[in-house]
Amino acid sequence: MNVDWTTWEPKERATLLFVIKDGQILLIRKKRGLGAGKINGPGGRLEPGETPEEAAVRETIEELRITPLSPEWRGRLHFQFVDGYSLTCSVFVSPDYRGEPMETPEALPIWTPLDAIPYHEMWADDAHWLPGVIAGGEFEGFFVFDGEKMLSHDVRWLKNPAVAEVF
Repeated sequence: MNVDWTTWEPKERATLLFVIKDGQILLIRKKRGLGAGKINGPGGRLEPGETPEEAAVRETIEELRITPLSPEWRGRLHFQFVDGYSLTCSVFVSPDYRGEPMETPEALPIWTPLDAIPYHEMWADDAHWLPGVIAGGEFEGFFVFDGEKMLSHDVRWLKNPAVAEVF
């Protein structure tokens, strides 16, 4: 499937947020919705009138009962699925949070050492950009999926070009 990313428009907009603190990353095992059963960061769709940062904070509160502090934008994901579904997702990181992560009907919190991220239990695209985000990079990623199978990927590093050489 060929996608003209210059004219592409997503059907939905969403966010992801990763708390990275003390050599660990806070992940979730998603219990429902797109990617149920997979490990990812908390996140979800934007509500009308909401900015991506506001949505990232709201979704993290809903899914983990914590409030991320000082979220920083790190990238944008563009997903096209062969069934016609399309999604753009803003990625944020937060160095700290208020509260205590709790299991909710949507997510199970999982603290993971940065050198032991379970990419084999995550969406296939994550391994192409999350290491660079952890290293401080900013990016745009373009992905085509057939269900859960990634058919193509293109990650463009916008900041911290040394990251692009490693990943």
